[in-house]
Amino acid sequence: MLTQRRFGAGFRRILQDPVLAISLLLVVLFIFIAIVLPILAMIGVSLSEEGRALFGHYLGERAYQDIIVNTLTMGLSVATVGTVIGFLFAYVQVKVKAPFKRFMHLIALVPIISPPFAVATAIILLFGRNGMISKGIFGVRYDIYGLTGLTLALSLSLFTIAYLNFKGMLQALDPSLEEAATNLGASKWHIFRTVTVPMLLPGFAASFLLLFVEAIADLGNPLVLGGNYEVLATRVYISIIGLHDNVAAAVFSVILLVPSLTVFIIQRYWVGRTSVVSVTGKPAGTPQQITHPVVRWGLTGLVLGICALIISIYAVMFVGSVTRVFGVNNTFTLEHFDFVINGYGSDAMVDTTTFAIIATPLAGVLGMLIAFLIVRKAFAGRNIIDFGTMLGIAVPGTIIGIGYLLVFNNPITLTLPFVGDNVPAITLIPKLTGGRAVLGGALAIVIVYVIRSVPAALRSGAALLSQIDPAIEEASISLGANNAVTFRKITLPLIRPAFLAGLIYAFARSMTTISAIVFLTTPQTRIMTQQILNETEQGRYGNAFAYCVILIAIVLVAIGILYLTVGSTTGAERSLEGGA
Repeated sequence: MLTQRRFGAGFRRILQDPVLAISLLLVVLFIFIAIVLPILAMIGVSLSEEGRALFGHYLGERAYQDIIVNTLTMGLSVATVGTVIGFLFAYVQVKVKAPFKRFMHLIALVPIISPPFAVATAIILLFGRNGMISKGIFGVRYDIYGLTGLTLALSLSLFTIAYLNFKGMLQALDPSLEEAATNLGASKWHIFRTVTVPMLLPGFAASFLLLFVEAIADLGNPLVLGGNYEVLATRVYISIIGLHDNVAAAVFSVILLVPSLTVFIIQRYWVGRTSVVSVTGKPAGTPQQITHPVVRWGLTGLVLGICALIISIYAVMFVGSVTRVFGVNNTFTLEHFDFVINGYGSDAMVDTTTFAIIATPLAGVLGMLIAFLIVRKAFAGRNIIDFGTMLGIAVPGTIIGIGYLLVFNNPITLTLPFVGDNVPAITLIPKLTGGRAVLGGALAIVIVYVIRSVPAALRSGAALLSQIDPAIEEASISLGANNAVTFRKITLPLIRPAFLAGLIYAFARSMTTISAIVFLTTPQTRIMTQQILNETEQGRYGNAFAYCVILIAIVLVAIGILYLTVGSTTGAERSLEGGA
């Protein structure tokens, strides 16, 4: 009862501040219209009479059962391999006396700023039937398509999430625990098994679940590297693009939504509340690093080997962008860049960058605002707002895209009863997708960019706000400043590192996303990732690589500009941790 009164009082205090009340109302409307409504619409279509019949057909047919099993198998494989690689990188970075640590750290961050299927395309040229390594060095026509190739490509693309998670946890471990175990005569291996690993169990679970969700939701890599290995995301894509069957796409999306949402809820409410803490609560003592030659150089060698593989993949991308036909005719040429910059690709480059520039500050400010509301204001429903916001990243992008097609392919209008037949309906939300959409569908793409980026800004902002004493803001309010002024002049400058983190993640995510917007583009709106996919499917790898190189360059320049304009003492990895 006391808790209910406290939350009710907090809600009444918000209503007394018009700016804060309007902000809360806008946040709730945004979450419902941009995130919840499309998901509900997709679920509603799947539960129609035709949809229910398709559920029985898809769940009963062996071929479709295999697709579901393929999806789950791929998710488990990628989650396992990606988590192991991420832990290996983090362990060497923190616990092993190894050289080139800065180099290994930078290489581990590279995959997150590149298009999702750039790695898959390079892997085909390296390890495919006519690959430089598989055929050129070993003389083997290896079929990289399928589960093996997908596991390799997605693990190398996603392990950064696990790496940043483990790195933070390992740095936060109390060294005195290991010192105590050593003083009691325990070996390094015994300490690793009985002290280090148990303390990291929440990190293992969180990383595994996050990578699982990201893997089963991915669309670009299965389209490029899947071959005959079909997964649910590609079935959704084929249902829309190839068959124009919205009901089938909605049914497949719900089937995909079940494991994604289940894992998200487990990660959020079970792993999030499971903690293993040290006795002191604050790291004390001197961290011990492994110096045993076999272990030290063995682990370092594994990490450097993976770094070499990542470098090889991106070297293929850069070299392939300036050669006529990579691996066949390696003559230097700039025709691929000419195609992108001066030809058909120029519109995609301008559109994508423009949309990302618009979405980035919106996502950053909205994320900080929601973080402020749920951390600093006690009111009923704040956990629902938090959960609804996080759905923007927890729900696979293909499902978001399908939901937008179903909801916003026609204007949402309101007809006033008892007014007269000649009174036109009031347009509440204009047509956002398809032909004749407002701004050619650009508004829908920007909104999707925002909802896919806000969760990262929210998490980084909430984490930093929880470390700042509320007394600072209370002092401002006691001196006569309202909540809006306090947020703008006190809170926002204090959480500037988190704000920068959200901006960097939002821009990088917007530039590299594909699954959420592939259904929303129109002839008036071209997106670079979609053009990369088109060029890859046509076998024009040089053009695809040129797109990738330019995209990466744009992201790096934007990150530099954000650091110069926003400024922060935090590192780039802070922004990537927000995405994890």
